[in-house]
Amino acid sequence: MKYEVIEDNGYKYIEAGEGETLVLLHGLMGELSNWEATIDFFKDRYRVLVPILPIYELPLLTLGVKSLAKYVHRFLKFKKQNQVVLIGNSLGGHIGLVLTAAHQENVKALVLTGSSGLYENAFGGSFPKRGSYEYIKEKTADTFYDPATATKELVDEVFKTVNERSRVIRILAMAKSAIRHNMSKDLSRITIPVSLIWGKQDKVTPPDVAEEFYELLPNAELNWVDKCGHAPMMEQPEIFNEYLNRFLNRVLLK
Repeated sequence: MKYEVIEDNGYKYIEAGEGETLVLLHGLMGELSNWEATIDFFKDRYRVLVPILPIYELPLLTLGVKSLAKYVHRFLKFKKQNQVVLIGNSLGGHIGLVLTAAHQENVKALVLTGSSGLYENAFGGSFPKRGSYEYIKEKTADTFYDPATATKELVDEVFKTVNERSRVIRILAMAKSAIRHNMSKDLSRITIPVSLIWGKQDKVTPPDVAEEFYELLPNAELNWVDKCGHAPMMEQPEIFNEYLNRFLNRVLLK
């Protein structure tokens, strides 16, 4: 990761640029590096904040989508950020939805890409399976349209995580919390502009999930990214950034 992680007041995060604030939220197995191309593209015109979500640090009994949304809200207060654009991938999108539903006055716009909150098929329902490197490699590659996107570095990181018992327990707790915390009844109350940027070949949160979000959110747009799986900002960064840039120009009146 070429951006330095800042540690301040118990928070770990990346910060780059100045201007209107974009807050990038990573997924359950996501790394800050997932957002590298997004930070590169937008840091010259916006302030970009990328908090590390404390999935492995929060008390296990309180760990869940709600507690992570509260954590991000506290982080934004600490950074004195009152009006932000939340951009979330996978679990990060779900956290963005929960935070927006609770504090819509603090969120200017929301961007969801491969977001949980309605449905997700996490690792075919059989993850995590420990031990087998080949299995982890195959399942990590399955997250993407192009298996080559699952680099050895990425597979190594996932393999290490699923073979560390304390982390596996937390991943399972988070996954169960995400499934329990279905947002379908809350979406009609989210009236700020929402952009859905979705991989057409997403197997984790398939295209019909994006269509359901689009139907249930009152002020949403839906953009498809072809030849793309669960993480468009990693697999098709140029197209993702183009859609995001167009949306920001429209909703922030730049």
